[in-house]
Parts: sequence; C-alpha cells; structure tokens
Amino acid sequence: MTQPTAQPATAAPPPRRFLALREDLPRWEVLFYGAFCIVLSLLVWWFVTRGESEQRILSYTVLPSPGETLGAFSSLWFDRALTRNTVATLWRVVLGFGLAAVIGIPLGILCGCFSRVQAFFAPLSIFGRNIPVAALIPLTFSLFGIGEFQKVMLLFIASVAFVFSDTARAISDVSNQYIDTAYTLGASRRQVIVKVLVPLAMPSVFNSLRLLFGLAFGYIMLGELVTIGDAGGLGHIINVSMRRGPREHILLVLLIIPLVALAIDALLFWVQRELFPHRYKGTGFLHRGLQALFHIWEDITHAIWRRPVPPTSTPAPHHEPKQP
Repeated sequence: MTQPTAQPATAAPPPRRFLALREDLPRWEVLFYGAFCIVLSLLVWWFVTRGESEQRILSYTVLPSPGETLGAFSSLWFDRALTRNTVATLWRVVLGFGLAAVIGIPLGILCGCFSRVQAFFAPLSIFGRNIPVAALIPLTFSLFGIGEFQKVMLLFIASVAFVFSDTARAISDVSNQYIDTAYTLGASRRQVIVKVLVPLAMPSVFNSLRLLFGLAFGYIMLGELVTIGDAGGLGHIINVSMRRGPREHILLVLLIIPLVALAIDALLFWVQRELFPHRYKGTGFLHRGLQALFHIWEDITHAIWRRPVPPTSTPAPHHEPKQP
C-alpha cells in the first residue's frame, strides 16, 4: 500500500502592514491621504497665526493668517490685475521653453544618433545642466538688456541643455535590435532615424518636456524679480509686494503658481496619453489625427516630387532577309 504524498505547504501571504513596501493603494485612499495632508498644513498655518498680532507665534509681518490671506484675494484680482500678469508669465514660459524645444530636440536627436556629435556637444551639455540659473541673470542682462527678450532668453539658456540632453538619452535608450531589424529589411540610415529611432523615443521625449516645463515655470520667477517699470508677471507682483506690501499677495501668488502649474501639467499629460496610447494607455485620439495628417503630407510630397517614369521604347521588329 502506497503512502500518500505530502502536499507542499503554500506560503502564507504576508501580513498587511500600514507601511508596506510599494503597496498599490486604491484611488479613494490616495485622495484621502492627500486631502489629510492639505488639511493638516492649513491647521498648522492657522495655529501659528491665530489670535491678535501681539499674541501670535508668528507675527503678521512674518506670516499672515489664512483668513487674512484669503481676504486679500479680491484686491489681488482687481487691483493687481492677476489674470493679465498670469498670462504674461505663461507667455514668457511658452516662448522661452518653446525655443529650447525647437533647438534642443533636433540637436538631441543628432547627439543620440551620432557619437561624434554627442562628444562634441558634451561640454556644453554638462556646463548648461550644472550652472546655477541665478548666475545667468547678470549675463543675460549684459547680453540682452532688461526687457521681454532677456526673460525669454533666460528661460531658453536655462532649459535647452536639459532638453537636448534628455532627448539624446531617449534616442540612445532605443534597443539596437530595432536598428538591426530595420537594416535587415533594407532601410537606409535616414529611414532608421525617421521611422525607427525618433518614433520609439518620442514618448520619453514628451514626458521629459512635460516635466521640464514645470521647471521652466519656476525659472521665470527669477527673471521677473528684476524688471523696469510695470513689466507684469507673477514674479513682478511678488517683487512689488516685498517692497510695498501687502504681504498677503505674496502668499496668494505662491499658492496660485502651483495650481496653475498643476493644471498645465494635467493638460500636457492628457496630450501625452492621447499621442502615445500604447505607452500611457490613452484613447489615441490625437495619435490617429496626427497619423492622418502625416499620411496626407506624405501623399502631397510624393505627388509634388515624384519623377515621371520615362516611357519604355519597344524595339522595332527584326526581319531576317529571305533566303534565295
């Protein structure tokens, strides 16, 4: 009689802990802890600024209370032209960072594709990514003056090294298997770059641009702290409020900047998901539209630059002489 074989004991699941490593939380729990952090921060702010000015832990000149700060929002909106200054700041960021993207992305593609080009631009990349942005302000003043052009160029110089460095890294991260497969199928070097490397690297490039845009939004605050006249901008409001008051406007602008940056980041993330649905699980609305425009462009260029095929001439029939 055979003895029954012992079944291997299954490992018991680890006990659920409050601080488990890399635990996937449900959506409601993520929102709950985020809201709890905000409420706790507001309570700490209220606690250190409660009571009369003489009885506070932090006086009014150091930190106004939440009620005093929110009460000054109407004066910031109407008297300080909050909307116009926000639009002015965003426009400078779009121009400066857009110029960095227009120059940095093609340069990064070249650096990622060709090692000699990358070796040539490596010193500029290292210098541009490590120089303090505040140190660029006197340099841009001497080169471009104090005006709108200086602010745009400050953002461009501060951002372009990061843009082309991240683009080159995204191109370099594409596996060589795709390149070997393309060459095996008969693709040329140009086709490998345009059809293989760039499309595969674009999701990472766009994600890097989205993150760097928030960084550039912080850089513009430094550029707007030194202006001539009423140049406008959120940084200009902070600078004037530091010298003349009210202090509440400084806190309000510091609260508005992250909200605006968060809204822009959410919009860019939606565009990112729609452009690259295979990577970020979007519906692909913009991806299909971009593909349609690309096919139309290819048809137009093919129709314009297509060379006419010369007609093939049929040889005249050869008649052999009759034998007598």
